[in-house]
Amino acid sequence: MKFDINREYGPEAEIFKVLGHPVRLKIVAGLCSKECNVKHIWECLGLPQATVSQHLALLKNKGIIEGRREGVEVRYSVVHPLARKLIELVAPPTDCKE
Repeated sequence: MKFDINREYGPEAEIFKVLGHPVRLKIVAGLCSKECNVKHIWECLGLPQATVSQHLALLKNKGIIEGRREGVEVRYSVVHPLARKLIELVAPPTDCKE
């Protein structure tokens, strides 16, 4: 076995840490299949709007998701390639009807 002692895994470890929370994992899994607004997310997950907004803010600050303004609402989508790959491996997208 060979170890690359010169490689830093800081950015990758940060993505794992952020996705380590079950709610954030659910949010990112859902957003991998379809962009949507905060109201749709909290309705699908059955969580308070404030809780979902806090998780979205963290995901956005870490560069995992981005928000795109569409009229009066913001639609979120996953933009980080490693986060997308991890979701494909471990968490199939949620199925919530609009």
